Amino acid sequence: MQIKSLEELIKIKEKSYKSVYLRQHHNNDSDEIETRNATEDEISKNIIVCGGTGCLATDSAKLIKNLELILKARGYDHKVKVIRTGCFGFCEQGPIVKIDPDNIFYVKVHPQDAKEIIDEHIIKGKKIERLLYIEPVEGKKIEQHDDMPFYKKQMRIALRNCGLINPEDIYEYIAFKGYEALGRSLTTMSPEEVIEVITKSGLRGRGGGGFPTGLKWQYTRASEGTTKYIICNGDEGDPGAFMDRSILEGDPHTILESMAIAGYAIGAQRGFVYIRAEYPLAIERLNIAIKQAREVGLLGKNLFGTDFHFDIELKYGAGAFVCGEETALIHSMEGKRGEPHYKPPYPAQKGYRGKATCVNNVETFANITSIILNGHEWFSSIGTEKSKGTKVFALAGKINNVGLVEVPMGTTLREIIYEIGGGIQNHAKFKAVQTGGPSGGVITEKNLDTPIDYESLSAIGSMMGSGGMIVMDEHNCMVNISKFYLEFITDESCGRCTPCRVGTKRMYELLNKISSGEGTLEDLDALKQLCHMIKGSSLCGLGQTAPNPVLSTMHYFWDEYLSHVKDKYCPTGECKNLSKYSINPDKCVGCTACARVCPVDCISGEPKKTFIIDESICIKCGACFDACKFNAVIKP
Repeated sequence: MQIKSLEELIKIKEKSYKSVYLRQHHNNDSDEIETRNATEDEISKNIIVCGGTGCLATDSAKLIKNLELILKARGYDHKVKVIRTGCFGFCEQGPIVKIDPDNIFYVKVHPQDAKEIIDEHIIKGKKIERLLYIEPVEGKKIEQHDDMPFYKKQMRIALRNCGLINPEDIYEYIAFKGYEALGRSLTTMSPEEVIEVITKSGLRGRGGGGFPTGLKWQYTRASEGTTKYIICNGDEGDPGAFMDRSILEGDPHTILESMAIAGYAIGAQRGFVYIRAEYPLAIERLNIAIKQAREVGLLGKNLFGTDFHFDIELKYGAGAFVCGEETALIHSMEGKRGEPHYKPPYPAQKGYRGKATCVNNVETFANITSIILNGHEWFSSIGTEKSKGTKVFALAGKINNVGLVEVPMGTTLREIIYEIGGGIQNHAKFKAVQTGGPSGGVITEKNLDTPIDYESLSAIGSMMGSGGMIVMDEHNCMVNISKFYLEFITDESCGRCTPCRVGTKRMYELLNKISSGEGTLEDLDALKQLCHMIKGSSLCGLGQTAPNPVLSTMHYFWDEYLSHVKDKYCPTGECKNLSKYSINPDKCVGCTACARVCPVDCISGEPKKTFIIDESICIKCGACFDACKFNAVIKP
């Protein structure tokens, strides 16, 4: 069926299945599909199962298969539908299963739990208590995800359909206003009006730079030439970041629709999604979405009966971090080395194949359709004065609730870490949080009440970045953290400019020297000077921001650097050459557990007497610390 008008699209939405209504009823109060009287043949329940990469890695595909087989065996397959969705966001608790319209949320569900879910919940109507989420602070069971602290302070715009719709079914996307924004843009708005709405909304690029999206569109439209391109930057390379991947896996059509709107606005008829080949599931679902959109006339020629033509294809990247920079990305698409070039000219002036090109990242596009449908006033009312809307973060590290978090700009780091994130693992003490990945810096406890927006994070020596947020506790060594990021940057440098190619390598060598116990005070001075030189002279953002983790850790944790250099000691024990394990004689009961697991036989003693560690032999592996049940082994 070819959709040739906005009216036809609305009719298809209104004809959506009962199964879609069940989810619409619980998740979208603004535009509920009209309730219909259920017949014997209509779907009465949905079993919604997370089908994101994280849950697939823990057997959610097998869980889905088991659920379908058991439903068929029980004769319920015509009444109950199993829906594979994208990521729910609460990755720590996956695989996740939600039952609608009961609105019951099960966590850490395994394939072998399928029989109990069907027999007890679906057939008998009994909740399965053992699969409910247990709130870690008070220990109470929570059965609805809206009541979970992880979700309470979130506001989902970019992630609105993830965990809600089947990303491989275009009609489910249409049921939730899918492609309606494109239809309205093409039939009721001029390209200039579309740009004006995006400009007035205050949307800024979510890829890290924070450049106003409407302004970028305006510049590209104003550029000379009749051939122009739209590129979606899906090259998400920050360690610990998985926001864009989850959007592409869970809601691919929203990216296609937004790219078409952008194409209309700037005068482009062709778009590309640049995506790293390491994202096979996202690639698969994007290909399915593109094929479906073409089949129903939502990509291709004469969209919605207008004279506007637009189509999209995928371009694969080889996983180079530097290709997240727009000029390096364009070079990679053209079959050249993924290296940045000096700007100007900017891609909006001269980009892909020498034509005016607009590059936006996945999360930026994920906001476009909601802005068109709800208006710029709605979006600009969310967030802060200079940072509008919401931001998605990949919350990872030493945090209880690992997952995807979308919050209004202006939410504090403390709220994210302690209320949404559930605090630090194992009741350890918070030490720092790294935002912005290798390009950002650490934020300490004294700045936890900083509101999250572009200007506030920059003011305390960090940055928004694409949205990685890695939490560290008292056991993390900040010298080691800096070394980790510099090792990554050194590997990922394209090598075009000397400051980045050589300078980052020298920085890594100095950090390695310091963490090995061979550093001097002169090395610390040299490291600082090198940071400022690289920051001020590198060609692109990768090199210019590479020193940020080092500079911020040296600023906030100078004592740790001094300890490594002057005392030849790592306070956390992470730098093995500088750590010292010992045994507390007052706690040692002589159980021999530590001696039995020591791989180098450096622990000696007699049963039921105090044991000792020979530090000259000890390799600091930590096996003794893990084996001791009496807290007698002292770790630095």
